[in-house]
Amino acid sequence: ALFSLMLLLATVVANIVCACAQVMKPTYTLFVKQCQDFTINGKGDNHVWSQVPWIPLIQLDSSNTRYRSEFKILYSPTGIYVVFNGNDNKITTMDYKDFDPIFNGDVFEVFFHPDPSVNVYYEYEVNAMGKEFILAISNLSGHDFQSWIPKRTTVKKMVDVKGGAQTVDADIKSWSAEIFFPFAALGILPHTPPSKGSEWHANFCRLDYDSGKMVKWSFTPNIKTSFHELGTFYTIKFD
Repeated sequence: ALFSLMLLLATVVANIVCACAQVMKPTYTLFVKQCQDFTINGKGDNHVWSQVPWIPLIQLDSSNTRYRSEFKILYSPTGIYVVFNGNDNKITTMDYKDFDPIFNGDVFEVFFHPDPSVNVYYEYEVNAMGKEFILAISNLSGHDFQSWIPKRTTVKKMVDVKGGAQTVDADIKSWSAEIFFPFAALGILPHTPPSKGSEWHANFCRLDYDSGKMVKWSFTPNIKTSFHELGTFYTIKFD
């Protein structure tokens, strides 16, 4: 099991090394509104969400299916809320456990990079079965990547599946994921918690494998090969 985990991390880091060589300057700022804390249920139907619009994810790869994919983001005095929603025909994944390589199946993903001058950032993934994968990544020297998978997490997440059963390979109509990131869970990141006016870089993404190959969606459309291309991340500003 330890060898498998080390092999997984080596593969992830190898992809990151290649991706970070491609640098493009972000050209968009998303203003993140503040809210009071609320309870998530996976549906994103709390009235608090009505104050912000859905933001579309851009499909980056060709496919026979073009699924609507979108997200919203808010922050409170204690953490950051994100909700994803997307059409889907099938839950294409395996019977993974938390911290397994769920990115080999359908997932939504969040990346937070608070200080673009320091290569320390956070990745979060969740699939339609409610399983999660979390990674904190650093490259302080410019060539020596390090990554950590937490032993436990205080991130809260809920998933909702519509039009079918929440089972592997089930035919469905759509699924959504609602996530709360307590600032304490992001404590490894610089400039955390953010204050009013703080600017981070971030990306919000989706992977789907219904077509038999990986199809990517991204908030920032400048991704070339990997979601770890930090230089392409857009700016989010805490309003």
